Amino acid sequence: MNPLVPYRPLRPPSDLDAAFADFLRVDVASGDASDDTIRSYRSEVELWVTWCIERGLDPAKVTVADIKLYRQALIENNYSPVTVKWKLSILRRFYDAACNAGLRPDNPAAGVKAPRQRQATEDFKYLCDEELSKLFAAIPSPDDAIGIEKVRRLRNLLMVSMMALQALRTVEVHRANIEDLMEKGEHLALLVRGKTRDRMVYLRPDTTKRMREYVALRSAGSSDKLGTPLFATIGYHAGEARLSRRTIRIYTDRFLEVAGLKRPGISNHALRHTAATLGYLHTGDLRAVQEFLGHADPRMTSRYAHVVDMAKRNPALFIPVKLGSAAT
Repeated sequence: MNPLVPYRPLRPPSDLDAAFADFLRVDVASGDASDDTIRSYRSEVELWVTWCIERGLDPAKVTVADIKLYRQALIENNYSPVTVKWKLSILRRFYDAACNAGLRPDNPAAGVKAPRQRQATEDFKYLCDEELSKLFAAIPSPDDAIGIEKVRRLRNLLMVSMMALQALRTVEVHRANIEDLMEKGEHLALLVRGKTRDRMVYLRPDTTKRMREYVALRSAGSSDKLGTPLFATIGYHAGEARLSRRTIRIYTDRFLEVAGLKRPGISNHALRHTAATLGYLHTGDLRAVQEFLGHADPRMTSRYAHVVDMAKRNPALFIPVKLGSAAT
């Protein structure tokens, strides 16, 4: 039996269930977590509880050894170290809630660490200038269309540009509303509601021009009520529903495929890496890139500088020998 095969949804025993429900309601939801985040927490806990029940374990009485066995099952099912770390962090919060409710004296997941990531700090993928130009060339031009098709093409162009040029995360593109756009002199800025804090992203002149065109066409046929999604379904009967993160990924992958750029590691988040890396490459301003990305810790941003600086300072470049030249 695969230890992590999907299952019929099972719920934790009532006391644990109630404690975790309070945790989700008070600590997570009141912290403005997205619906997707809350659903993912519930799903991870259900996965854990099912794993316990299939092995005759009471989730309220598990030991550190049980948590370690679960960690091993995750590793054997080819979950990455980052994913295992995230899953264990949810279990720690689950049992924190149990401890706070007086259901356990200790947290069995507290000391269980995720496997080490055996990767270089610069092991992330991004597009170079030429590849990024190819990506934008693969997106059908709004200038060659009229009506709804023009609006749809503008949306797609802007959606990709917000990730590849303005460094937004997929979830930030998904959450953006029209009222988050603000006039800042000659330019537009977007209030981005990030993972831990909000930030103001100033749009490039070319992006500003396209965004104004897009919003004007959208406004002609939609309501101006608060919460209107910036990136929505476009069509006669589409209803302007907010694009899901999955749909955004599908569009991005399609354009990457057309451009001949789709390869392992090149996806939505690679576009954010692209904006960060190229931004540092062309400015050399680490502080500006940090603010651009919305990083609270400069160490998160420094990896982009490390990639660029190592490429420039590669000792191999300074060895005065030509490849293939005959020895003298």
